[in-house]
Amino acid sequence: MGKKRVIQKADGALAGAKSQSASKLPKRKIDFGVLNILSSYNNTIATLTDREGNVILSSSCGAMGFKGARKGTPYAASKVLEFIAEQAKLIGLKEVGIKVKGIGSGRESAIRTFASKGFEIQFIRDLTPVPHNGPKPPKPRRV
Repeated sequence: MGKKRVIQKADGALAGAKSQSASKLPKRKIDFGVLNILSSYNNTIATLTDREGNVILSSSCGAMGFKGARKGTPYAASKVLEFIAEQAKLIGLKEVGIKVKGIGSGRESAIRTFASKGFEIQFIRDLTPVPHNGPKPPKPRRV
């Protein structure tokens, strides 16, 4: 009837994925970067930039395949930072400064995961916007 196809599962799929992701990496090697973590209730977005602020790597919980309420979990945030850390090692990153913004549940686990991967952390800054004074209260009700 026809030739039967042989499907290669483990080796063929992984080899193609690694070469594809390696081709998207920047060609230049950097030794210092700034990791920006934006953690909201619904998602966690991690962006690695150089000293000038040019984006080198970026990923989020949604890009990693998490859907719905699971995007806002600490586990999803740690998986995103593991991916960013692996890519950062490939481009030669050694030192990193971390800027965290937002009040989501993934911010703590994201920092811990990235710190455990062997990078030298220069600083950790919290850039979460804090309201001061707030809006004007309503006038008293007249009856």
